[in-house]
Amino acid sequence: MSFGIEAASYYVPSLYLEIKDLAEKRGIEPAKLEKGLGLHKMGFPDVHEDTATFAAEALLKLIKDYNINPREISRIYLGTESALDAAKPTASYAMQMVEKVLEAEFGERVFRNCDVVDMTFACIGAVDALHNALDFVRVNPDKKAIVIASDYAKYELASSGEYTQGGGAVSLLISSNPDLLEIENHWGVATESVFDFFKPRRQYKREDLNGAPDAFPDKIEIFTDEPVFDGQYSNQCYQDRIREAYQHYKEITGEEKPYENWHYIIFHLPYAFHGKRVFTEIYSLENGLSYGTPDEQKAVAKSENYLQLINQKIEKTQRASSEIGNMYTASIFMAFLSGLETSFNENEDLSGKEIGFFGYGSGSKSKVFAGKISDKWKTVVEKWDLFENLKNRTAVDFETYEKLHRKQLEQSVNPAYKGFGLASIEIDNPVSVGARYYSYQG
Repeated sequence: MSFGIEAASYYVPSLYLEIKDLAEKRGIEPAKLEKGLGLHKMGFPDVHEDTATFAAEALLKLIKDYNINPREISRIYLGTESALDAAKPTASYAMQMVEKVLEAEFGERVFRNCDVVDMTFACIGAVDALHNALDFVRVNPDKKAIVIASDYAKYELASSGEYTQGGGAVSLLISSNPDLLEIENHWGVATESVFDFFKPRRQYKREDLNGAPDAFPDKIEIFTDEPVFDGQYSNQCYQDRIREAYQHYKEITGEEKPYENWHYIIFHLPYAFHGKRVFTEIYSLENGLSYGTPDEQKAVAKSENYLQLINQKIEKTQRASSEIGNMYTASIFMAFLSGLETSFNENEDLSGKEIGFFGYGSGSKSKVFAGKISDKWKTVVEKWDLFENLKNRTAVDFETYEKLHRKQLEQSVNPAYKGFGLASIEIDNPVSVGARYYSYQG
C-alpha cells in the first residue's frame, strides 16, 4: 500500500507590489533583486486578510475542487509561524470559517470529530505537519488528513528582509490513495538550536509606552510579526542543516547520489534563487569538487554542469516564488506546485518521476525526503491554473503598500474581493477581548 498526497490546492493574496517599485523607493538597483535574487512581485494581505483567512481559502478550495466529503477528514494539521494566538491554534479559526460555508451542504460542524492543531518550527512547520499526517494515515490507511501551510512573511520597513516578503497558503490531502505524489517513508533529519532568525517576546518599560494602563506590569512583553534575524548567518545555518539532513537521508536509504535520480529538487525558498545558491556545497561534495574558498564556490556555481543541473531540476520550481515572495512554511510546497504546473503546461509526462525535497526552518532544522509522481498526477494539476491566477492579482502603489504594512487602512484595498475576511476583533467584553470574528462573501 502506498501513501502520500492525493490532492493539493493553494491560495495567494490578491494584492502585490512590483519589486522594482520597492527597489526604487529604497535606493536599490532593481536588477540586484530581479536578476540577482529572482524577485519580481511581492504578494501580501489586504486589510481583512491574515494567516487564518489564507488557510481557510486553501482548505475550502481543496474541498470544493476535489469533491472531498469533509466528514471523512480525521485531521487538519496547520504549519505556520504567523500564528494569531499563543494558545488557540490558527487551524481552529480556519476550520470554523470553512464549516460555516459547508453547513448548507453537509450540515453543522462537519469537523466535529476532526483533530485540529498547529505545528510551529519556523519555515519547516508544515513539513513537520506533513510528516505527522503521513505517519497517521500509514497507521490508519482508511482515514484521511489535510495539511495546510499558511504564512505571511513580514519584515520591518526598509530592513534587509523587506524585499523578500510574501504570503499565502497551500493545502494537501494526505491519504492511502496518492493520486499526486507517493512519499517514501525515509526522512533525513538534522537539528541544532541556533538564533539565526526568531520572533521573541520583547521587553519594554511601562513608562516608555505612552498610554499603557496602570494595571500593566512595570516590564511589558510585546510580540511582533517582524523577526530578529541575521541574514548571512541564517544562510549558513540553512546550508549546514540541509547538508547534514541529506547525509542522514543517504545513510538511511543507502543511495550514493540521491539528487541525480530526482527529476525536480524542491527547496524552501526565502527568495526564488535561494535553492540553487545553497545547493552548491552538496553538489561539490557529491562530485569531489573543491569548495572551501569563495573563488571555488563561485567556480562551482558558474560551471557548465551545475548550470545544466539548475536548468533541468530547479529552475521551473522557483518561478512561482518570483511572483509571490517568501511564503515561509508554504514556500516549499509552492515550489512543488510550480514545478508540476510548469511541466503540465509544457505537456511533459512526469509519471513515475522521483522528486526530492529540502525543507528548512530557522532555529534550526532540516528534513530531506522524496516521493514519486503518480500516473494520475495530471487530473490533480489540471485544476490549479496557478500562473494564470497569479496574473489576475491587483497591483498596488508603494504608498498603499506602506499603509497596509503599518495597518493604517480600515477599508479593503480590493473592493471586488470575495472570500473569507476578518470582520471584527472584540475590544469591550472582558472575557473575550481579542477574539477574532470572520465572515464570508461568496
